[in-house]
Amino acid sequence: MKFFSDIRLLMLAIWLGAAFFFIGVAQSAFAVLPQRELAGAVVNRNLAILNYSGLVISVLLILTSFVASSTVNRFWLWVERVLLGVITIACVVGQFVLGFWLASIRTQIGRPIDDVAADDPLRLQFNMVHEYSVWVLFVGLAAGLLTFFIIANRKFGKAAPAEKADVYDFSKEFKV
Repeated sequence: MKFFSDIRLLMLAIWLGAAFFFIGVAQSAFAVLPQRELAGAVVNRNLAILNYSGLVISVLLILTSFVASSTVNRFWLWVERVLLGVITIACVVGQFVLGFWLASIRTQIGRPIDDVAADDPLRLQFNMVHEYSVWVLFVGLAAGLLTFFIIANRKFGKAAPAEKADVYDFSKEFKV
């Protein structure tokens, strides 16, 4: 089952890589594109791809965590499942709650965000929801990183019963 676990780890690594790459794309888009409204559209499109892929991958990983899980430490298996649930929730909230909320605010404003006064209530609300979106993505990334390390450090097979031996007996460590 090590191969199966490696496939699961690869899927998670691909999503994590895409998420970290997205951060660079977002910063580059706002630095390079002539209008911030265009940069926002590029970032919004890429964020949707990231959220949908994170949703699909995390649900797949939750479902596949039930396959051949009898030889895995139960505690770490459930920690993994909870963290994958956090990723799922982060992607759903980021896309379907905060994403729609931001789109609604943009529609209410009716013009580019930068043309709105900094103290305008809609601009303040947009900035607040955008900050929530950043934190939700950060929580999903943190859960993904923790899950990655849990899966990567997984031990397979039944654990041998511990021997009552001297912990300072190194004669078994170095065999010639």
